[in-house]
Amino acid sequence: MTLSPDDHILGWIGPLPINATIAYTWLVMAILVTCSYLVTRRLNDSVRISRWQNLLEILVSGLSEQIRQTSRQEPGPYLPFVGTLFLFIATANLLAVVPGFSPPTASLSCTTALALAVLAAVPLFGIAQRGLLAYLGEYIKPSVFMLPFNIIGELSRTLALAVRLYGNMMSGSVIGIILLGIVPLFFPILLQFLGLITGLVQAYIFAVLAMVFIASAQAARNDRTPNPGD
Repeated sequence: MTLSPDDHILGWIGPLPINATIAYTWLVMAILVTCSYLVTRRLNDSVRISRWQNLLEILVSGLSEQIRQTSRQEPGPYLPFVGTLFLFIATANLLAVVPGFSPPTASLSCTTALALAVLAAVPLFGIAQRGLLAYLGEYIKPSVFMLPFNIIGELSRTLALAVRLYGNMMSGSVIGIILLGIVPLFFPILLQFLGLITGLVQAYIFAVLAMVFIASAQAARNDRTPNPGD
């Protein structure tokens, strides 16, 4: 039993090993790109639309509304990034029910890469919204002595993002393998169903937390405390 798809080597490209994490990450990306092309190539604004366009509009509307409620800003600039995070994680987690597929989100290297993408996006959105000096000034508030603590805070929440997603997905896979050996019929099926729900929940949590971090980078620290009257 391997605890991570990193340990499963599928092949080699010269001296470079291709493990299950790399292969299945590219597979998920290929599925998303292909589905996106097939769904969006015949978009129309008529009354009668395809069921796939209807599903796409529901998904985009739901993500947009969630971003609006989380950040209290228009979702336009953030929807591509946050939506991509959600779709990638959700697709990878849902494909875990396919025999032989190892979700890349069960690898710490994959979840770390996703968390690093959020770490890079936070200052980019913050600087774009507030300017370089105003954004960097938040790291020395209320005192310059807070600089190392604020930097540690940024890094620790990035680590928490990566470990949370990895831990939930990896533990689900391990428990499924154990139950398959003990009770080979009923419990594994039930666990797979619960795993689908958990995978969607984890994708939602990761995307929402990413939006929370981005929104916090765009607001002054004095404005981050919610008004009790809101």
